[in-house]
Amino acid sequence: MNSVGIELCGTALRALGSGALYWPERSVLVVSDLHMGKSERIARRGGTMIPPYETRDTLARLERDIALCAPETVICLGDSLDDNVARAGLLDEECAAIAQMQERRDWIWIAGNHDPAPGDLGGRTMTELSVGPLVFRHIATPKLGEVSGHYHPKARLALRGKAVSRPCFLHDGRHLVMPAYGTYTGGLDWCSPPLDRLIRPGATAILTGRHPCALPVPRRDAA
Repeated sequence: MNSVGIELCGTALRALGSGALYWPERSVLVVSDLHMGKSERIARRGGTMIPPYETRDTLARLERDIALCAPETVICLGDSLDDNVARAGLLDEECAAIAQMQERRDWIWIAGNHDPAPGDLGGRTMTELSVGPLVFRHIATPKLGEVSGHYHPKARLALRGKAVSRPCFLHDGRHLVMPAYGTYTGGLDWCSPPLDRLIRPGATAILTGRHPCALPVPRRDAA
């Protein structure tokens, strides 16, 4: 499995190169910020036209992660839709792909700030979910053992003389912030003030990609 281990409040997790999080002991797969329907929302609001394929690409990657991990539970950690009317823009084939992935497993939509969690795409909708020592919600709070999304953290660094930007997980042993899973998603610098205030000094970033790797997170005054 193309992944890096994380320990969060004594719980062993795996950060996948795709940006998903796997909890082997509980057979739980977590993804955050799918932002399905983003291209449709941009076009609807008169923005720059971009190819309308991101939802299917996002779902295809999720299908691969589900095939790899065979989870009993899937948690979508908020902002699964790009806004509260994006559901109407999903194609029948995209809805069918979601329904197929939901078969024989518990599927949980956590509400985000962009969407109230889709109520007619199968599964269950919740504002947050506690499982053992962990709490799953969209926007971070001071709770220990919290797995959250929302910020779309990205590591920005120089690699072999070139500037590199990669979505990343951020964790300090007490909190874990997920990268955005959606194909068309931007990101917040890993040293930005909101993340700097949330994640304690000495935190670790796990960069996504074909070869995920763990790096120390620089403090804002050192970045």
